[in-house]
Amino acid sequence: MTTALLVAALLMGFFGSPHCLGMCGGLVTAFGLSMKEVSPAKRRALVITYHIGRLSSYALLGLLAGLIGTTVLAPFMTGNNLPRILLGLVLVFVGVTMLGAPFLNKLERFGMRFWQYLSPLRQKVFPLNTFPRALTAGLLWGFLPCGLVYGALLIAVVAHNPLSGAALMFAFGLGTVPMLVATHETVGWLRDKIGRFRLRQLNGAIMVVSGLAVVFVPLAMSNMHGHMDHGSHSAMMSDTNASPHDMSQMDHNTMPEMDHSTHDMGDDNNAMHHAH
Repeated sequence: MTTALLVAALLMGFFGSPHCLGMCGGLVTAFGLSMKEVSPAKRRALVITYHIGRLSSYALLGLLAGLIGTTVLAPFMTGNNLPRILLGLVLVFVGVTMLGAPFLNKLERFGMRFWQYLSPLRQKVFPLNTFPRALTAGLLWGFLPCGLVYGALLIAVVAHNPLSGAALMFAFGLGTVPMLVATHETVGWLRDKIGRFRLRQLNGAIMVVSGLAVVFVPLAMSNMHGHMDHGSHSAMMSDTNASPHDMSQMDHNTMPEMDHSTHDMGDDNNAMHHAH
């Protein structure tokens, strides 16, 4: 996995974080209210702890996604261009989703059923006044249904190996942290800037272009290389075909000179014989 793919996942998390805030805002508020009895220093430590749990959950999901990709897709992805083409198509799909296409809404609704199934376990972590509870809350938070998370998981599926999938999902989660830990004023400023400059849409467009480039640029380069090789082969064949003609020309031009030389040598011998 390239550094560019990790950066793409990080930016995907950051520019998509206003959507994350809409999905997770209530959860963040509930976590904050459950820690109102603890000291400010411990509250900061608890916030860091449940974000560590959340990123760990994302990394675990990425590991599983990468494992699925390398086991299920591996028989179809050896000795061909399918891994590169599949990665490009996934980038295009995720980019179009970031542009606003509701492709993952059904998947979000399916994820909501699983999230509701976890409700009894989620209730046990409140109040978040201990570090084990905060860590558990973060681990559960990673399963909150989110189309953006599912899009990142699709990229993790086509990552080269499970560890790459885990690293990619960790980078994605890291990109969402600033929005989720910012103060109320900073959250408003971030949302305003990201919305005003349409940074989420811009990032989606970049991902679409990147995906198309991943698919088509190597194909174009391969075709150009093939044409160049064909031209070189034709030139070599042309030179090879011209060689017998050049040899015959050389033989034709050289043989008369050799005949004249032989005739002159015969005349010289006759002259020497008459002299005797």
